[in-house]
Amino acid sequence: MVGKFERNKDIVQELTESAAQHVGSIATIITGAVRDITREIGDLISDGIEMREAAKLAREDSGEWEQADAGASGAGEPDTSSKDSGTTSR
Repeated sequence: MVGKFERNKDIVQELTESAAQHVGSIATIITGAVRDITREIGDLISDGIEMREAAKLAREDSGEWEQADAGASGAGEPDTSSKDSGTTSR
């Protein structure tokens, strides 16, 4: 026959083991969530950096096109200022 003290010890032991198991499971869930959140935040920041760099390149490209357009002799007309008059000298 099991005494009252031993029965209470077994109950406390089972409760402690069960609590430890549940706390461990909760910690695993939280660890995974923190890892996933950190990854998503990192991806978001990387996307922002890529978009900023793409916008900077687009502005630079746009500036180059605007400068080229400003230097043209006329809209839609070819620039003939540096070409020969059309005759070839042989």
